Amino acid sequence: MNTAGVGLAVTPAVLSTLFSHYVSRKRLRHQPTAQISYDEGLHLIRKFLEYASRHTVEDFQAFTAQWVPHPQWVKVDVVEIPQDELSRAASLLQEQLGPEGIRLVGGREWWQWRKPKTTLQAEWIEMKADYHERKKKADPGNRVMLYVHGGAYFFGSVDAHRYQIQRHARKLKARAIAPRYRLAPQFPFPCGLHDCLATYLYLLRYQEPKTIILAGDSAGGGMVLSMLVTLRDRGIPLPAGAVLISPWADLTHSFPSVAGECPLDYIPVSGFHHKPSMAWPPPDEDELAELRKIAIGQKKDLGSADAGSDARSGIPDVGDVADTTTCLSVEIDGEFVQIKEQIQIYATNHLISHPLVSPVLQSTLGGLPPLLIMVGGEEILRDEQIYLAHKCANPEAYLPPDDTMDDAARELIGKYKPTDVHLQVWDGLCHVGPTLSFTSPAKYQYRAISQFGAWALAHAQKTEIDILDDDTISFISSRSSSSSSSSESERAEAGDPTNSAEAADKEKQKKESGGGGGRTDTKNLDYTKSIGRAGDPLPPFKDHMIRERVTTRGIVFPLPPAEELPGCTMDRNLIGVVKAGTVRKWLEHKKRWDTKFAKTKRRVHEERIREMKAGYEVFGEGEFPPPSALAGRRRISKPEPEGKKKIRSLGMSLWSLWGSKHDEMTVHREQQAEDDREAADTKGAEGQEADDTRNKQGKEKEKLSRPGFLKTKSRSHSHMKTVRDESQVQESSSGASSSKTGTGSKADEADERTTPMDDLLALRRKQNEDSDSAAQTRNLLSPNDIPTTPAPDTGVMGKRPFLDGISMPFSLGKRKNNEGDNASTMTLNSNLDLDRTGALTPRVLTPNPDIKVMDYMAGSAAKVGSTSTPLATPSLASPGERPELERFVTAQSTVVATPRAE
Repeated sequence: MNTAGVGLAVTPAVLSTLFSHYVSRKRLRHQPTAQISYDEGLHLIRKFLEYASRHTVEDFQAFTAQWVPHPQWVKVDVVEIPQDELSRAASLLQEQLGPEGIRLVGGREWWQWRKPKTTLQAEWIEMKADYHERKKKADPGNRVMLYVHGGAYFFGSVDAHRYQIQRHARKLKARAIAPRYRLAPQFPFPCGLHDCLATYLYLLRYQEPKTIILAGDSAGGGMVLSMLVTLRDRGIPLPAGAVLISPWADLTHSFPSVAGECPLDYIPVSGFHHKPSMAWPPPDEDELAELRKIAIGQKKDLGSADAGSDARSGIPDVGDVADTTTCLSVEIDGEFVQIKEQIQIYATNHLISHPLVSPVLQSTLGGLPPLLIMVGGEEILRDEQIYLAHKCANPEAYLPPDDTMDDAARELIGKYKPTDVHLQVWDGLCHVGPTLSFTSPAKYQYRAISQFGAWALAHAQKTEIDILDDDTISFISSRSSSSSSSSESERAEAGDPTNSAEAADKEKQKKESGGGGGRTDTKNLDYTKSIGRAGDPLPPFKDHMIRERVTTRGIVFPLPPAEELPGCTMDRNLIGVVKAGTVRKWLEHKKRWDTKFAKTKRRVHEERIREMKAGYEVFGEGEFPPPSALAGRRRISKPEPEGKKKIRSLGMSLWSLWGSKHDEMTVHREQQAEDDREAADTKGAEGQEADDTRNKQGKEKEKLSRPGFLKTKSRSHSHMKTVRDESQVQESSSGASSSKTGTGSKADEADERTTPMDDLLALRRKQNEDSDSAAQTRNLLSPNDIPTTPAPDTGVMGKRPFLDGISMPFSLGKRKNNEGDNASTMTLNSNLDLDRTGALTPRVLTPNPDIKVMDYMAGSAAKVGSTSTPLATPSLASPGERPELERFVTAQSTVVATPRAE
């Protein structure tokens, strides 16, 4: 399997797609395939996977793992994950599996084995411009993305996915780290999960959890979800958030969409089948029975030999030979069919329903950091992904099957609060849309990912995050604006019930409100908006969800209610149960492949018998690697060969170049825009000298026009937009209490939940007006009233003060770059005194008639009036007896208030 063979195989598909695309342009209207690059990319990947199935798994893996050079504007460093982190990750995983899980997996040790002289490595991927900027400021960085690549758990590599990872890093201005985890079938579950956990533990050495977000596509998305559950249950601090791009979360294929036909997706509907080899498919039950007989015969022969000889001590016995895979019984056309072969490459049949293999079967997916789940509307796995999102946000409504529920599972459901989920279902898109990074829908998806990532980091860090604003430097923006006139007809075709004129007015208002770069009132935002403006705030979460349906042009609509979605209406006892439709398609394809490669299969079987006679090394008692695991096929007389040196892949390099083309053009435009801005500033400041500068920059631009030449200077802040936490996450009145949450190592590490101030104050005003005690509590809202009763209790969560349960709209800390107070400052515990024992006790306050209290509730950034007038004089038990306490309490009774202008 090489570039020439792949090229010959896919060329007819490329040409036929080109012809059919222009013949059927009207039929393709309003579909992703209306764009020729998307149509070509979709058919190219589909044909590539079809061609790869005619080769062995080893050949396919080798092709997708070839070395691919990175662009010169990207900085790549390879690091080695230390052994102590691998050992720690193994301990966590063993605890998570428990005794029964370890028994099902086949032991504690075999999945920690690696090929000789190999280690776990990971790649740091970062834009050089961002790297130089960080180094200049000596900034370790407050944003890191741990990305787990996809590939059905058995193919793909960081090299093959780097063009996507570098795009995420560029848009988020983040450093990305991607582990080169071990792949099935040679290293089945839980080998890959072990490697990814170790990489996260390695990150925690240098980064705060709140500076990390996880991301993964397809199998990588499923792996990320299993990582989060393990970290949650083991008490390891969780990251700021996670992005799951078309996650593969149900290896039992029990949801309706898998049984259907998906013409706009490239995933094979009959599963992955490959030419037989020693790696795949593993021996079925009939082959295992024959291998057992050979093992028994070897033991009998060994018994007649010299008892003191250990020359053949490594020959396995019956228990050492890999056990049978559990048969799957499925009723097809009224007849029960037993499947003896392993159907999934990642795990044996009896493990595909394990919650760490298929996370949809977890007892609860609550207690996780905020998630973005992106779903292709026409992909084969869409139903399980939509179900997954709703299960995270409402664990009690989406319970696992009855036969998996026990006391421990019920306890977990009550222990963790719902997870906040941003669900996006993209009309007509295929599996992992960002793979086709050169298409317009993918560009919108990259922007949505960077927007959510920045919000999650800002939410966790209680700070502001700057991300790249592509509006002035990316051609997608001009294309989007040119197509805005068609958005009205697109809404009508998409079934938007909103009046078109009213929708246009709302769109205009939103553009005007967001055009100045300031904050937008998320409370008044509706869901009918567009994706693509950097810095636009997320809508508020409702019942822990943002549910969006997105068109190929980035127009957003509400998603239909859960009761109208097939994935959310399934009987929970049918989830995790293999369905007849999927098995039928799998068996039909397998039958064709068995006929096509009958001779190859016989040769592989004979080779396995020869290897069994030669003898395998064993791990010891209690260790039974799965049939496909390389750890269980280590020949005594033949050491495992070391890995070959990687060579450059022309085919994968061309694919990566195509995928990186938009990044190259955007970086080029960004540098040109920055040069033009500098030239204009220089001309305005220095007159004639600017002409020389412009001539010099013209030469630089001429250099930039040459392929492969890009500067790596730091970015200007003029191309950045600020993302803030706009209190999208709100406290829920139902579900588990915050004291039971487990978003970090302890319950008190849960995310702060606040409610918009305007809503709370309006409710409080109404309560005060209707209350008989309004006269006593008016001081909460009326600045002109002097407190005549002890002030209400105040408290702090993080840096934000709370006044009688209301989260105040200011911080006690300093802003970035020491720019002074954030908006207003309020001294806490001003209603408390220190008694003789040092304990805080309620203070009796005496009104000060000279004070003028300002309305800090409605305030602005401008300071008004005095900033240090005592509200009241504290009354100590023994005045003058403890002057240091008197000075302390006097200071504590000072309020600095800063009103905000409306």
